[in-house]
Amino acid sequence: MMIEWAMSGVNTSSTSGGPVCRSFMSDTRRLTETVVAIILALVLIIWSYSNLTLPKNNQYIYKHQTGKTLLLVIFSVAFGVEIGFKFASKTVIYLLNPCHVMTLVQLYLLAATPSNTVTSMFRIHLNLLNGPILAFLFPETDNRRLPFEKWIYWIQHSLLIIVPTYLLRQGGIYNVEPLDDMSWVTFSYGLNILYHYLLLQPLALPTEVNLNHMLCPAEMDPFSGPYYRVFATIHQGILCPLACKIACKYLSTSINNERTELVSVKSGKVLKVNGLSGYKEKIK
Repeated sequence: MMIEWAMSGVNTSSTSGGPVCRSFMSDTRRLTETVVAIILALVLIIWSYSNLTLPKNNQYIYKHQTGKTLLLVIFSVAFGVEIGFKFASKTVIYLLNPCHVMTLVQLYLLAATPSNTVTSMFRIHLNLLNGPILAFLFPETDNRRLPFEKWIYWIQHSLLIIVPTYLLRQGGIYNVEPLDDMSWVTFSYGLNILYHYLLLQPLALPTEVNLNHMLCPAEMDPFSGPYYRVFATIHQGILCPLACKIACKYLSTSINNERTELVSVKSGKVLKVNGLSGYKEKIK
């Protein structure tokens, strides 16, 4: 019964899933790619975590609480409708796709009490901005057949871009690291890889549901072929930090500069940033 409402509505005659999609690549190749991807992700996470920093004196000031509240209400309603569509179409399993997870993160950012955790989650999620951008460039709405279901697709992905844009302009607790600091983007990308290979893929294989294209490439994938996941790992490793840094450079009002004291997330030690290069040196 649980499986029925979660995935029985998935179209198994397309790249959404099914036995043909499941058998797109051999299990040996899939296992090899998985092992390599996990090792890569762990290396990225271990290296970057030791370099993560947050401002010593984080500011909790918001310019416009009304705007935050309005966005929270609108986004909550839109996502609630999307969840309703998933239950009605018996495709609840798709709520595990990254854009829906990103929606939950943004709702948390809009509603949570200011803290360093909020700043950390904000910085991590900025590296997923290319997701909704790609959703506009390569939309997948053919399987959305309920009235207004396609509308919600566009509304939700629009809000996924509007919310971080708004929060970047607010500044305060929604601040970002120096532009040449790659530790947060590297950490986020490592988590992104693990999410795909340790959660989405293990669920996609037995259910034959193509969660975020872990089983077979999308119809519009320009890199479609036996190496599509390898290419995806490469081009997402470029697009994720690129989209994040462009947004931070042109939208953020709170980029940490050389006058900001920083605290190591790992050790809690106070650091300072010297010069425009962003080089971090321990304060003795």
